[in-house]
Amino acid sequence: MNKKIFSGVQPTGNLHLGNYLGAIKNFVELQNDKKNECVYCVVDLHSITVKQDAKILKKNIRETVATFIASGLNPDKSIIFNQSAVSAHAEAAWILGCVSRMGWLSRMTQFKEKAGKDKEKASVGLYVYPVLMSADILLYDATHVPVGEDQKQHLELCRDIAQKFNHDFNAPDFLKVPEPLIQKQFSRIMSLKDGFKKMSKSDPSDFSRINLTDDKDLIINKIKKAKTDTSPMPGLKDNLEKRPEVENLIGIYSSLSNQKTDKTKIEFEGKNFSFFKNKLSELLVEKIDPIAKKIKDLLKDESSLDKILAEGSNKADNFASKKVNEIKKLVGF
Repeated sequence: MNKKIFSGVQPTGNLHLGNYLGAIKNFVELQNDKKNECVYCVVDLHSITVKQDAKILKKNIRETVATFIASGLNPDKSIIFNQSAVSAHAEAAWILGCVSRMGWLSRMTQFKEKAGKDKEKASVGLYVYPVLMSADILLYDATHVPVGEDQKQHLELCRDIAQKFNHDFNAPDFLKVPEPLIQKQFSRIMSLKDGFKKMSKSDPSDFSRINLTDDKDLIINKIKKAKTDTSPMPGLKDNLEKRPEVENLIGIYSSLSNQKTDKTKIEFEGKNFSFFKNKLSELLVEKIDPIAKKIKDLLKDESSLDKILAEGSNKADNFASKKVNEIKKLVGF
C-alpha cells in the first residue's frame, strides 16, 4: 500500500545531529521509497507558542529549509513548505479545536513539562498546540506520521480528534486516522556531555552537541572531548545501562553506518576509546561536513530558498484548501 507521509520540524535554528539522526535522515529514506508521497513542513506557527524575534525566526525558517535540502530532501520529490503560508492550517485548527475536549488536552504530558510549575504564565498556544498538529496531519490525508516517543501521545490525540469529527458529522473515514511510524533505534540522541540528557540546542555548552553547521575541525574536537569512562569498549554481552555516554556514541556510529549496534560492538570490542573516537570522528566528518558546507552555500542565496518555500506552499495549498473547504461544508459553513 502506498503511504502518505506528513511530518514537521520547528524552525529553532542551528539544527544538530540529534535532529538529523532522529528525524531528517529518516525523512530522506522515506522520500526515496517510490511508494511514498511525502509532505515535510517547517512548522513556524508552532514555534510562536514561545516569544520569537521576528528577524531571527525568518532566518531560522530559511536555515531549516536549507538543512532539509542539504541533507537530501528534494522539492521535486517531496512537498516542502512553511506552515504559516497555508492558511488552511489555522482554519482547520480552530474547527478541530471545537471538536477536541479539555480533558484530552489536559492529559498531554509535553504541555506539563514545557509549562513547568507556573502553568498560568504559559501561552494558550502552547496548550492547544496538539490541535494544530492534528490539523497539519489531517489536512493531507496522511496515512503515516514519523514520530519520536515524545510526540506519540500527540498523534494518539490526532487519531481521537479525527474519529470524533467523523462521528459527530456522520462522515465515516472522511478524516483519515493516521498510523505512527516510530523510529525505534537512534530516535533519541543524547548530549555528548551527559548521557541522561537529550542533545539540545538549549544546552549552554556547544560541546554537548554536533551542530549540522560544524566544520571538520570542530567535529573532531567535540568528539575528542565527548564524555566516556575508563573501561574499554563493550562487547555483545555487556550491559550499557550504567554507561549511557558510551551507549550514545555507539548509537551515533551505528546510525551513521546504517548498521545495528551489535555489529558496532563486535567491531570495536575491547578497543580503547581513542581508537573508537577517531573512527567516529572520521565517519561524522564524512557524513556531516558535506551537509554543513551545503547549508552554508544555500544560505548565500536566500531568494532560491524563498522560491522553494513558495512553490512548496502552492502545492501544499492545493491539498489543504480543498480539504478545509470540505470540512467547512460538513460543519455547515
